[in-house]
Amino acid sequence: MLRWVALILLLMLIGLQLKLWSGAGSMRDVDSLRIAVKKQGDENDRLTQRNQALGADVQDLKHGDQAVEARARTELGLIKPGETFYQVVEAPAAASSAQPAAASTAVQAGQP
Repeated sequence: MLRWVALILLLMLIGLQLKLWSGAGSMRDVDSLRIAVKKQGDENDRLTQRNQALGADVQDLKHGDQAVEARARTELGLIKPGETFYQVVEAPAAASSAQPAAASTAVQAGQP
């Protein structure tokens, strides 16, 4: 009789271990869910930071004239009335290296 009870308990233990390590709600499923929750939490943190930055931009645009002016200048190229716009254009690298070579050749030939 004691052997039958021990055998039944052993079979129940084996059955519970199988359910624990495989099947629905197993340790493998729990680990994969923990990883998914961690990834989602990281993504939520990143999006929260982005939303806070966008919210600060919105508040600045609603209440700050300087932000609107800065955006108009950079994105639209606008200037204030009475301002003078100066645009500095640098020579391309190929053209600037060719000019000194021509000047040094003229000096060597004795031409001004």
